[in-house]
Amino acid sequence: MSSRPPSTTYTISDLAKEFALTTRAIRFYEDEGLLAPLRSGRHRVYGERDRVRIKLLLRGKRLGLSLSEIRELLDLYDATGGERPQLVKFLEVLAARRAMLEQQREDISFVLDEIDALERQCRKRLRNTPAKPANLADD
Repeated sequence: MSSRPPSTTYTISDLAKEFALTTRAIRFYEDEGLLAPLRSGRHRVYGERDRVRIKLLLRGKRLGLSLSEIRELLDLYDATGGERPQLVKFLEVLAARRAMLEQQREDISFVLDEIDALERQCRKRLRNTPAKPANLADD
């Protein structure tokens, strides 16, 4: 974590390095309206707000949230000027994500059980099926 003062600005390269992103990814997030750097001539100047948004965006991606879900959460914070509505919405999003992952876990468990049963059947049939004699295999 950087020990920069709150008024510090960042270049796109600073943020790319800190978060192990490409500058192209950061520009993509900007194009998607998730970041809003200031301009100094032709250069982008990112502030602490953009840095925090990248951090939250990456956390949302790790959780499997879509960019539109992440945008909604970030915009909610900006619109209300506080974190309470954002936290309430985030809890709703997390609950929905958890439910989806639990369902996927159930589905995966079912498929793995099915694979186990099929493997047992195949092994049983192999044990009960005589191997073809070597001299007949060349026919």
